[in-house]
Amino acid sequence: MGNIQAVTDAEFPTTVLGSDKPVLVDFWAEWCGPCRQVSPILEEIAAEHGDKITIVKMNVDENPQTPASYRVTSIPTLNVYQNGEVVQSIIGAKPKSLLLKELDAFVG
Repeated sequence: MGNIQAVTDAEFPTTVLGSDKPVLVDFWAEWCGPCRQVSPILEEIAAEHGDKITIVKMNVDENPQTPASYRVTSIPTLNVYQNGEVVQSIIGAKPKSLLLKELDAFVG
């Protein structure tokens, strides 16, 4: 997790909802194979577009409150928060080209 910080239920309101730029939250778990596929792609996007969008990870097993409050039922779920609201939700592992296409409004 080079460029991506982990965020907890306690830190979520400040780190994510209080951010002045869009924040992509990767809801994941250790046992989730597709989550491990997406992780290096998110590292690359964070390295290339970190000036436009912040990317953080939240382990759903260690932090159950936030995923429950946003009805995250399958992982990986990538939610983009802007001004305290979910503005985009991407569910499932996707290749980098598709992720960048879906995130174009934030990284383009």
